[in-house]
Amino acid sequence: DVQLVESGGGSVQAGGSLILSCTVSGGTNGNDCVAWFRQAPGKEREAVARFFRRGGDKTYYSDSVRGRFTASQDFVENTIYLQMSNLKPEDSAMYYCAVATGVVCGLESHWYDYWGRGTQVTVS
Repeated sequence: DVQLVESGGGSVQAGGSLILSCTVSGGTNGNDCVAWFRQAPGKEREAVARFFRRGGDKTYYSDSVRGRFTASQDFVENTIYLQMSNLKPEDSAMYYCAVATGVVCGLESHWYDYWGRGTQVTVS
């Protein structure tokens, strides 16, 4: 099984920055795709960034975060990152990393097989 553990969340003021990390362990083969999702109270879970671990494909960013968030990975450390800058109060949410091992790397949460427990980001 794959285990995902997020860290790096916290409380920041608007305009600030945070870097989220997601440590991946277990049976991934490097061909999966990874996404960062977020969910605010009363709202649906939405994908904010998605990329293929093997690289070669353009990283997807949602309109709401494009230009402010950057997803990346350290293959050696098996860690995925989400660099967030110029944070806004509307970015406040629980952030999750997720791995999809199937052939479809969609933007909807049902495509993803493994999830972390999430890390809270609060922007005031």
